Amino acid sequence: MPRHIKRTASAAGALVIALLAGAIALTANTPDTGAATTINSTTSAPAAPTLAPAEISADAAETLSQLEQLVVAEADDQDSYQRDEFGQRWADIDRNGCDQRNDALAAALENITTKPGTHDCVVLTGTLHDPYTGLTIAFQRGQGTSELVQVDHIVPLAWAWRQGADEWDETQREHFANDPINLQATDGSANQSKSDRGPANWMPPNADYGCMYAARFVDVLTTYQLTINAADHTALSAQLAGCTA
Repeated sequence: MPRHIKRTASAAGALVIALLAGAIALTANTPDTGAATTINSTTSAPAAPTLAPAEISADAAETLSQLEQLVVAEADDQDSYQRDEFGQRWADIDRNGCDQRNDALAAALENITTKPGTHDCVVLTGTLHDPYTGLTIAFQRGQGTSELVQVDHIVPLAWAWRQGADEWDETQREHFANDPINLQATDGSANQSKSDRGPANWMPPNADYGCMYAARFVDVLTTYQLTINAADHTALSAQLAGCTA
C-alpha cells in the first residue's frame, strides 16, 4: 500500500474480517497435471465465528461514530471520471501472483476449480452464496457465463472520484480499485443495477446484508479518507442506527 494511504483500525473493519474469514480459500501451488485443480474452500478455510446480536450492535455503534467523523461534502467533478484514471484493471497489488479479480473470486466462492498451470490463480468454476442477493450462483468461467458473477467495488470508482479520489495520484487510485476491502464477488445483474450509485440510491436487495454493507462502505471511506455527500451520509446513518437495535 502506498505510504500516503492511512489505514485506521476500526470495529467495522474487524467485523468485515471476522464474517468473511470463513469464505477465504487457502490455495497452494500444485504440480500441473493437466486437469483442473479442485479446492474445497468449505473444508480448507476456518469457520467464521458467530457474532451475538450485542456484538453486532456494538460494532454498528462504533461504525456510526466513524461515519460522524467523515467530512460531509457534496460530490464534485461530475463529468471528468474515466476508468483508466484508476490504472490497470485487476492488478496484482499484493504480489501473490494472482490478479485481484481471481483473488476476489477465490475468497468468495466455495468448491472452486482452477486452471492448470496458473498456480491455482485462475478460477474456472465454483459456487457463490451471494451476500447482496441471497442467491446461490454456479460460476463457470467462459464466454457468456463469466459475467454471471462479477466483482463489485463496494465504494464505486466513479463515486470515489467525485468524493476526493480525483485528487489522488494514479498509484493510489490503482490501489483503491484493487484493494480487497473494497471488492465483493456478487450476482452480475445486481452489480449492473448498482452501477456507481451510493447508499442513498442503492442498497443490497438482501436486507440481511444491509448492516454489513453499510459497515464496509464506511470502513473504505475511513481507510481512504474520502468525503461523503449528505444524501449517502443520511442513508448510512439510518441503516446503521437500525443495526444497533
